Amino acid sequence: MKKHIIKYLHFALGCFIMALAINVFLVQHHFLSGGIAGFPMGVTSFLLNVPLFYMAYKFMSRKFLVDSLIGTALFSIFLDGTAFLSHTTYVTDPLLTCIAGGALEGIGAALVYRVDGSTGGVDILGFIAKKFYNIGISTTNFIFNAIVVTCALYFVGLEPVLYSLVLFFLCFKATNVAMVGFDYKKSVLIITQQPDTIRKLVISEVNRGITILKGAGGYTGKDKEILLVVVKIRQLGHLLKLIERVDPAAFVLVQDANDVFGRGFTQPDVYLPPAEGEKEKHA
Repeated sequence: MKKHIIKYLHFALGCFIMALAINVFLVQHHFLSGGIAGFPMGVTSFLLNVPLFYMAYKFMSRKFLVDSLIGTALFSIFLDGTAFLSHTTYVTDPLLTCIAGGALEGIGAALVYRVDGSTGGVDILGFIAKKFYNIGISTTNFIFNAIVVTCALYFVGLEPVLYSLVLFFLCFKATNVAMVGFDYKKSVLIITQQPDTIRKLVISEVNRGITILKGAGGYTGKDKEILLVVVKIRQLGHLLKLIERVDPAAFVLVQDANDVFGRGFTQPDVYLPPAEGEKEKHA
């Protein structure tokens, strides 16, 4: 029950922040449409989502459909509830508006996506694309919005289209940053003459699991043990210093790691027992 309450509080807060971004920054500069035929923007948003709800039910699940209905309703309510804010222009510079509005909307969207929520519309297409093609939700949103706004080039001119593309891109980046947070993960491959020593130190000092891969030198043909470890960004400096201390000649490859799952990342940290041979050392 507590988890559900927290989930829908995140949901509501995300929808509220997105509505604020639209009405405080974007509507005044006509980056977004203001509804159809005089209807309030929130009502229009809800009505245009009806065909997509069928797709949510068919390709996702009944639970996702219910969450999409709730998210669309919340977003529509907040959109109309904060519409009075759009009567005042708070930022006159369109570029600053894109930056502030895009960042704020991206943060709101991330809050919704982090609890597997949807505000309808392109979000539904994003979740379907993620399910079947493993494409990020924000990536689908950006591609779809970019295509739509580019198609409007003939009617609205180049400048509004460019501003809108900047807005969509900043929203896309802000969503990704807020989804992942600033605690990035790094995948580290280590080729060293001291694999056993480094393995034990990574487990005991960095408190990370490590995988031993079997390889061979391309020039010498000799068998080698290649160490693979995934660390949080705050642990990377410690790991690199440890490697340099043990084997200054080690070959180290550091790469960004996305969508890391498992103990210490998506599950609570668990301190690893000392590596084999370390117990006797510290006894």
